[in-house]
Order: sequence, then C-alpha cells, then structure tokens
Amino acid sequence: MEGNALALSHFRTRAGSPLLLSADASSTERKNSGRGRVWKRDDPEASPRRAGISGVPKLDPKFSNKGAGTNKAPIINFEVSHHRAVAAVRLLRADKGKAFVDLLNEKANDSAENEMGYVERTLGFSTRHLDDRDIRLVTVIVAGTVRWKRYIDFLIMSLCSDEKVFSKMEPLLLQILRIGFFEILKLNVPAYAVVDENVRLAKVALRPGAGNMVNAILRKLLSLKETDSLPLPKIEGDDRAQARALSIIYSHPVWMVRRWIRFLGKEEALKLMDWNNSDPYFSLRVNTTNGYTRDDLINRLEDLQVHYEKSIMDEFVRIREGMQAVLQAGLLKEGMCAVQDESAGLVVSVVDPQPGETIMDCCAAPGGKTLFMASRLAGQGKIWALDINKGRLRILMEAAKCHSLDDIITDVHGDLRLYAKESTAKYDKVLLDAPCSGLGVLSKRADLRWNRQFEDLEELICLQDELLDSASLLVKPGGVLIYSTCSIDHEENENRITAFVQRHPEFILQGVHGYVPAEFITDKGFYSSSPTKHSLDGAFAARLVRSLH
Repeated sequence: MEGNALALSHFRTRAGSPLLLSADASSTERKNSGRGRVWKRDDPEASPRRAGISGVPKLDPKFSNKGAGTNKAPIINFEVSHHRAVAAVRLLRADKGKAFVDLLNEKANDSAENEMGYVERTLGFSTRHLDDRDIRLVTVIVAGTVRWKRYIDFLIMSLCSDEKVFSKMEPLLLQILRIGFFEILKLNVPAYAVVDENVRLAKVALRPGAGNMVNAILRKLLSLKETDSLPLPKIEGDDRAQARALSIIYSHPVWMVRRWIRFLGKEEALKLMDWNNSDPYFSLRVNTTNGYTRDDLINRLEDLQVHYEKSIMDEFVRIREGMQAVLQAGLLKEGMCAVQDESAGLVVSVVDPQPGETIMDCCAAPGGKTLFMASRLAGQGKIWALDINKGRLRILMEAAKCHSLDDIITDVHGDLRLYAKESTAKYDKVLLDAPCSGLGVLSKRADLRWNRQFEDLEELICLQDELLDSASLLVKPGGVLIYSTCSIDHEENENRITAFVQRHPEFILQGVHGYVPAEFITDKGFYSSSPTKHSLDGAFAARLVRSLH
C-alpha cells in the first residue's frame, strides 16, 4: 500500500485551505551553495549559467557572495530592485516545484530568512529584507507571471531573433524577461522603470550582455504595444487548432481549453479562463468559538484600512487586497479568523454538523472544514480528523488549539483505505473531501494549471472511487456520507456519485435542499459552486444516506 499512499499524498488538493506560510516546499537546506559550484540545469538553486559559457564574470567586490551558504553576514546589493530579484528567484524555484507561488508570508515566520538565503545562493548577492509593499509586489508578480506564462513565452519567442535563442535561454534570464513582460502588459508600471530595473538586474545577476538583451527585447515589446501590433495566434482551423490558439491567448493548457469548450461551451469556457487569470478574492471566516462576531472582524479590518465585502454566509467577509495587513496584525494567530473560501464553507453547510454528533473527516488536513465543522458543534460532539500527512495534521491541531477547538478534534494519522478496513468504529457523519484536480481553484492556485495533466484525471478518478468505498465503511446505519471536491469537472463529481450508488445500493442520494441556497443546487440535488456564476471557487458536494438495514 506504500505506492497507494504516495498517490494519495501526491494528488492532495483542497478548497479553502489555510494559508501557506512557508517559502519552501521542503525544509531541507542544500549544501555546497554558492557561485563556485558546478551548475546543473535541473537545479534551480544553483547559479543559472548557460551551457557553453566557461566562466561567470567576476562581480564588483561590494556584491561578493563570499559568505553565501555560511553563517557570515551577507553582502547586500542596494542597486537592484529588491522585489524583482526575489520574484525572479521564486519563479526559478516554482518552475522546479520547489517553491509555492501564491504565498502570503508572515514576518514572524522563518520564511523570509529562508527566501533571502535562496536569493543569495542563486544570484550571488543578497537584497534587503522586504517591507509589506515589497511582499505584495512579489506575490502579485510571481502569481501573475505564472498565470500568463504561456502567453508571455509566446511573445518572448516571437520577439527573439531566432527560436533557438528562446529555447536555449538560461533560466534566470528567462524569468527576468517574463517579469518585464508581465509588468508591461498586465501591471500599471511605468515603462522606463520596467526596462531600467530589469536590465540592471540582468546585468548584475548575470552579465552586461544579458542586460543588453533584456533591454532590446523589452523595448521592442513596448514599441509593439504602443502601436497595438502585438503578435497573437489566429483563432482559425479545426477545433484542435482553435483550442491551441486560445490556450496561448488565455494562457491555459490545451487539454483544459478543449475539455471546457466541449462540456461548458466556448462562451462559458472563455469566462472561466478570464476568472482564473484575475486576481483572486480571499475570504475570512470569523471564529465564533472564541467569542468573536463578524462585526468584530469588520471593525478590525476597518482599523487596518482593509476594504471588505460582506459575504452571503454570516461568518464570512471577503477581501481582494490587504491580506498582508491582516497577517501582520495577527488576526489569524490570535484566533479571530481563518482564511477559507465560502465554497468550502458551503460544503460544511451540506454536512450540517449538529451538537452531539460524531463526525469523521477523511483526508482532513490542512483542516479548514474540520475547524468550521467543530465550531458548529457548539462544544458538544466529536470530530476525528484523519489524514495521511503527519505534518499537515500537526498544523491542523495547532490551528485547532488556536481556535479553542482542540478538545473536540482528535487527529488520526493514517491511510483511509487501511484505516477503514481495520476500524470497527462507525460515525453519524463521514466527510470525504477527496483529493482532486483542483480545477475549481485555479484563480488562487496560479501554478496548478501547469502541474495538471489530462492523464491525472484517470488516476484521480480511480483514487476517488477507492476512497469513497473506504469512507462508506465508516458510516453507521442511518448515517450520512458527504463527498466533496474543489473541482468543476463532472467526471470527478456527479459521475463518481452515480458510480458509487451503483456499487453501493445501501446508500441513497439525498438532495441538499435546505442546506445551501437554491442557486447552488443542481437539477439532481447536488451542491455546486461556479466561479463564473457565483464569483466563488468551484466546489461540489453530495449527501448520501445509509439505510438502516
């Protein structure tokens, strides 16, 4: 089962997951860092040198990285744009899956120090620590550049003198160009600043010739933009050819474009891609267990000058900007609120936790729904939070303690498929928030579109069926099984329930009428939220009642 456990961990995607506060997906530090080692293309932490260059030009002594990777104080370069340097390094690491894209860092965490270490080892110099404005700029630039990567790369390749220039371009130079293109095309940044700062970064981090190349390409882009003559693929030919063109214009994988056009229609598919490319809303759920009300949270947001909107759900407010201010003010750490999308909150409404009930939350980590369900129990009842990832369970229990819910939640480390076979316990309600493609949360997970392949769906469907079968063993007679995803794909949603009921006639589908507003209820009685219809993350849930006999 070890291989199966790996598969479960690999495909873990949750809607409304709590904030990631680490700049690195791994806590392991690399050894022998610095400009002096041999660079390998597969290693994003090494100095980004192109094959065929025998040496790296020596930098001015004031930019030396002599102490890189050691305990010596780093030499800080004050000439380069600090947030662009950090963004370039994070993009390098994100390309290799070694950094998160949509980070909202907290200064009390060690993530800032870790990231500065990566910057120093990659560029050969350090930048000053970033202030709140810089952190937001890094987040916006990195997430936006990743979202628009296919479109930006098409333009860069079009403006290069030879296709080989693009294909052989060294990784750091490509990231600097991507940043410049995103700033010019999508952000309201003065053109002179974009050119000057990115040219300077390329010259200092690489060599003067790299800066000259950045200068030439960015100025050519500006000229084409001013004359409204940017090259774009024509939407013509058969369905496959049109999908390829749209995948460039809207910067999505071809397989997603073709699938959405097929099942949603072209107009709805284009709206969905527009949503995925927009800056996401974040929702905050007030922690009523600690005695707070939504008005208390609103008052704190007003004190922080964070613009907000009231949600359709009483416990939630929505913000588009100002998350850094929320984090720095400690609203999460003091247990006033949690970051959770309303689409995930509505799944909890489908569960409908009642005081005194016993609830098993399968695949629970990182615990957003677990905490919300526990708060609904009003101090009476019990929730078991099961997950295969021990580290994420630890984070869940830390959050439970912060929210004064640790006496209601018990963590269980294990694989659901093994646990269900060995356990004799039965529960009033069992929630399976299944690992899924995450196609409903692409606006918040900018990198996810590039990390998903069509072949993943088939593997996920098999995994979801296995987990549903296992979760059903834990439901007591007359109890309720709730299946949910953060996907908008019918294969992961409605089709899984149809197949499950055929395998398990002892379960009867129960509509979600009365649990969520009517606008979220499908013709077949499922809960479904749509990014384009509801301006929320995409999510799905179904209720299944086990017969008494």
